[in-house]
Amino acid sequence: MAITTAVQRGSFIYVYGDRGSVLCTIPSGSQLGDGLKGFTSSTVSVRKGSFIYVYNERGSVTQTVPA
Repeated sequence: MAITTAVQRGSFIYVYGDRGSVLCTIPSGSQLGDGLKGFTSSTVSVRKGSFIYVYNERGSVTQTVPA
């Protein structure tokens, strides 16, 4: 299922699909500057500390890169 939007609310990021259902929930991090950095139809990018984690629509990490 494709990602249509990702929204940060408090310490979590909610990832929504094309029918408006929540596909997964991702913790957003705890440091200043952490949180949702962007999304595509298949991934969500989240900064946590000095790394950016890329998640798929199921909430699994597919890639980790230095920020």
